[in-house]
Amino acid sequence: MTGLFSDIELARRLEMAEGRANASFVEARARLAPEVGAEWIEVAGAYVLFDGVSSPCTQSFGLGMLAEPAERDLEQIEEFYRQRGAPVWHEVSPLAGIGVHSMLSNRGYRLAEMTSLLCQPLDFRAGAESPGSSAWSGDLDVRVAQADESEVWSRTAAAGWGEYAEYVDLIYDLSVVSFLREGAVSFLVEMKGRMVATGSLFIVDDIALLAGASTIPEARRCGAQQALLAARLRYARERGCRLAMMGAAPGSGSQRNAERNGFRIVYTRLKWGLGVGDAR
Repeated sequence: MTGLFSDIELARRLEMAEGRANASFVEARARLAPEVGAEWIEVAGAYVLFDGVSSPCTQSFGLGMLAEPAERDLEQIEEFYRQRGAPVWHEVSPLAGIGVHSMLSNRGYRLAEMTSLLCQPLDFRAGAESPGSSAWSGDLDVRVAQADESEVWSRTAAAGWGEYAEYVDLIYDLSVVSFLREGAVSFLVEMKGRMVATGSLFIVDDIALLAGASTIPEARRCGAQQALLAARLRYARERGCRLAMMGAAPGSGSQRNAERNGFRIVYTRLKWGLGVGDAR
């Protein structure tokens, strides 16, 4: 990855960008559903987020990136979640240092999940094209969703999980909030008059965070995700972003697709849990 090195400075930028994006989600939830009690605090430079007891957004980001946490910091975070009846989750970069991971292990946390963090510099040369720009069917139309398309965007995103019936309602709920958070741009893919795929983009300073990729089962392998990727990277580049980032399960199809389109793994983030059952 020319001109980009996986070091502590890059990790700080990536972790803070994702933390800010998720804080915006929590703020949107607080506006839409005050009864949930969604809120976030900052502890030792980390974003500590609560979006309901069972929400995947209820966790911290950036622990150990801006400051080495002390035991009292972890106690404060744990009390924040304890008061809300929620388990404690931290997603931690390996570049936070072995001390942070050892501290979590010593306090009884268990390792529950891993995520590959991938990124790529965005090309600002005149006429530069986004990866995969011509690798999809002419039947696909990609565009930014309009303000009144929250419902169709959220329903399409949820339909992409149709083979996992237990997740459809959750994805719909998360999508409604994601669409309305400040700083997010939602993309739709239409094929022959039908909405078939979604994706989102969140810009923090000069970093573009790509997420929310979903394609309905019957429209897969038609290039919808290629089209979404190219459109979002183009949109980010035109707005001054110099780096794009995304997360994927290690070895997954999403990771392979990202690598085919110019993304490279910069590190594998670890998810630690305290007082939890199976990983979410």
